[in-house]
Amino acid sequence: MRVRPVSFSVLVDELADRLERLASRESDSCLRVAVDGADAADPGRLADALVDPLRVRGRPAVRVSTRDFLRPASLRLEFGRTNPDSFYTGWFDEAGLMREVLAPAGPGGSGRILERFWDAGRDRSARAPYRQLPAGAIVLVSGPLLLGSGLPFEFSVHLAVSGAALARQTPPELAWTLPAYRRYSGEVAPETFADVVVRLDDPRRPALVLPGP
Repeated sequence: MRVRPVSFSVLVDELADRLERLASRESDSCLRVAVDGADAADPGRLADALVDPLRVRGRPAVRVSTRDFLRPASLRLEFGRTNPDSFYTGWFDEAGLMREVLAPAGPGGSGRILERFWDAGRDRSARAPYRQLPAGAIVLVSGPLLLGSGLPFEFSVHLAVSGAALARQTPPELAWTLPAYRRYSGEVAPETFADVVVRLDDPRRPALVLPGP
C-alpha cells in the first residue's frame, strides 16, 4: 500500500476523470456512486465538489444525501438520542434509499428518483417531487456507514479517518457516534474494498491510498 498526498482540487479532478471514464463504458446507463465517510470527514463536501466538474465533462450529476433518508424519530430514537448501536443499525432508511434512488437509477430501473425522502427536522415526508434522470447521469450518494450492507453502487469512495483523528475532529455533541464508527471500521472494513480510499486525518491534506507495495 502506498499513500500519495494530493490537494483537494486535484482529488476532485482525478475522481471526476475516473467517473467519466467509467460512465462512458455504458453511456445509456446511470452510474451510482457512494461517497462514504464519517461526519467529521464531510463526505457531502466531496460529493458536492464533483457535480460541476462532471457536468463540464458532459455528465449530468445528481446529489443525494443520507441526511434526507433518515428513519422517523419514533424508530430512530427508540433507544435514546445518543445510542451508538441505533446509529449504526437503525438511523438511515436504507430501504427507502434503495426504493427511491438506487433501484430506479440502476439497470432496468425507471430512472425516476426522489432526491429527498424525509425531513428529519419536521419528522415528516420531505414532499419533494420525483425527478427523471437523464441518460448517463451520475448519482452521487454521500453519508456515513454506506458500504457493506448490500446497497448497489457501481463505484465507491471511502474517506478514511483514524480513530484518534476522528475523536479530535468530531464535535463534542457527536462524540457518542464514535463507537459506531469503530464498529464499522472493524466489522465492515471499508478501506479493504472501496474503489478509492482517501485518508483524511488532516482535512487540509487529503491523501490517496494506492494499491501495491
